[in-house]
Amino acid sequence: MPMRRIYLDHAATSPLRPEAKAAMEEGFAIWANPSSPHAEGRRAKQALEDARERIKRNLEWDGEVIFTSGASEALWIALNRSKATRRIVSAVEHDAAFRAAPDAEIFDEGQSLGPDAILAVQHVNSETGTINPVTAMAKTVRPTGALVLSDCAQGAGKLDLPDADMLVVSAHKFGGPIAIGALLVRDFALLDPMGGHERGYRQGTENMPGAMGMAAALEAGDWSTTPAQRAQLAQAIAADRLSIGDQVDYIFALTHPTISAQALLIRLDTMGFAVSAGSACSSGTLKKSRVLDAFGVPDDVAARTIRVSLGWSTTPDELDQFAQAWRSL
Repeated sequence: MPMRRIYLDHAATSPLRPEAKAAMEEGFAIWANPSSPHAEGRRAKQALEDARERIKRNLEWDGEVIFTSGASEALWIALNRSKATRRIVSAVEHDAAFRAAPDAEIFDEGQSLGPDAILAVQHVNSETGTINPVTAMAKTVRPTGALVLSDCAQGAGKLDLPDADMLVVSAHKFGGPIAIGALLVRDFALLDPMGGHERGYRQGTENMPGAMGMAAALEAGDWSTTPAQRAQLAQAIAADRLSIGDQVDYIFALTHPTISAQALLIRLDTMGFAVSAGSACSSGTLKKSRVLDAFGVPDDVAARTIRVSLGWSTTPDELDQFAQAWRSL
C-alpha cells in the first residue's frame, strides 16, 4: 500500500500547477473589472489580453479565443450560437455536448452534410483515451460547407490541436484553475453574438486571474513522467486495457476479470488510489456508461471497467505502485 494517497483521476481534474497559482495571485492583486474604462480597468484588460495572446501562441492557434467558465459553456456557445442550424454530435461525446444540444442528431458516416450543419467530434475520449481522427474528418467535411467542432478538453496542453473550425479547451484538465476555459473560433463570423463581454460573444465579467493561470499552466508544460515511462505502465496493464483505436498514454480504461467497477473503486480507494468509473459527470451513477455502450463494449465488461488517468504531477513511482496494486487485485 502507498505511504500517501496517489491521485490518478486527472481526466476529471488535475492539481493546480504552482506556476498557475502564482499567476492567479498576480491577477488577484490587479483585481479590477477588465471592462471598466478607468486606469485600474485598463490595467486588468491589458493582463487579460496578454493571457489571451499567450494561450493562442502556446496552442499555435491563429483564430479567435473566447474565454468561458469551462468546457461545458464553450460547448453550449458553439452548439447554440453557431450560425449552423443543424447540430450533429458523435455518439461518444461527453455528456456536456448532449446537454448543450439535447435535440442533436447522432453522427453516422452515411449522413449528408451541408452548410447548415455543425458536427461535434471529441478529440480525445475522456473515458477510453481514444483519439478521434478529427483533422481527417474535417478535411472530408469541409467541402460540404459544414462546420467541425472538436472538444479538446482531454487533449489541449498535451497533444497538438486538430484542424477544426471551433475547439473547446478547459484549463483544469492540464493544471490550470477550475472555472476557466475557452472556445477557439476560426472566425467570429461563424457565431451569432449575444452581447456582453468577450467581443459580445459571451456574457459575464471576464475571469482575468483565471485566464492568467490558464496561460501559465500551458506554458509550464512539462510532466513528471516521460512518454517512455507511461508506455511502460501501458505495457504492464495491457492485458486488462480496453483497446479502442489509437489511444493516448495518459487515460486507461481497465477491465477486471471478476470484480465490479464499484467494488474496484472502493478497494483501490482503501489502498490509497483515487480513480474513477468514467467521466466525472456520470461516475456517481450505477448506469452503464453511454460512451462504452456507443463503443460497443458488452454490458458485463463495462460493469467491470474503471478509468485510470495520469497528469502533469504523476510520478514514475506512482505508476509503479499502481501497477503493483492492480496486479494484487
